[in-house]
Amino acid sequence: MTAPVFLSEELDGPELTLGGPEGRHAASVRRLRAGERVDLTDGAGAVAECVVREVLKDALRLDVLARYRVEAPQPRLVVVQGLPKGDRGELAVEMMTEAGVDVIVPWSASRSITQWKGDKVAKGLARWRSTAREAGKQARRFHLPEVTEPASTARVEALLAGAALGLVLHEEAAEPLSGVELPAGGDIVMVVGPEGGVSEEELARFQAAKAVPVLLGPTVLRTSTAGVAAAAVLLARTGRW
Repeated sequence: MTAPVFLSEELDGPELTLGGPEGRHAASVRRLRAGERVDLTDGAGAVAECVVREVLKDALRLDVLARYRVEAPQPRLVVVQGLPKGDRGELAVEMMTEAGVDVIVPWSASRSITQWKGDKVAKGLARWRSTAREAGKQARRFHLPEVTEPASTARVEALLAGAALGLVLHEEAAEPLSGVELPAGGDIVMVVGPEGGVSEEELARFQAAKAVPVLLGPTVLRTSTAGVAAAAVLLARTGRW
């Protein structure tokens, strides 16, 4: 059984205490015991391999066995996710995090049924970021994905223009995703539309920003699953998988 992963900002020293919500979860929910292995990470590549010395009520005292750093993978995969309805946004974030997507950008597309406005922005972001954090720990990721602030269409244009490769999933595209030439480094920015898809105006703007429309496959996937399916293709083709 692989060692569970917990987040910690403090990784220095021969002994560590995992407290707060992470320590409470480890001690009370996971019910870890003395002698069991755990890994701590700051979510930015630093890792401390530890063994539990003592279990407190809401914390663990740990002995550090080793430390190392995991380099960030290249090329970086950025997915612009059109806001889905209901809880499908969290589902998309969870699956893309497990797959290995590096950056997730919420996008208020013109055809998004759900629109984050007012206090919905903070609530929506909090849900997506919490989902990414928990899914990242479950997947033993030592570089947690970044969930950015919501992006306008103009912001998405700028991301595509500055990318090593910009892609837009589109059901009428002629070029298959599996055949696109991929860069060795930099950012691959991929746009996934909402339930209603990417509008003609948005597609034209993205193409003007050097993005390539691509076809994922012969079937039409839900917006909540299209991102992880496309990410799997790209991660395999770049050698990250």
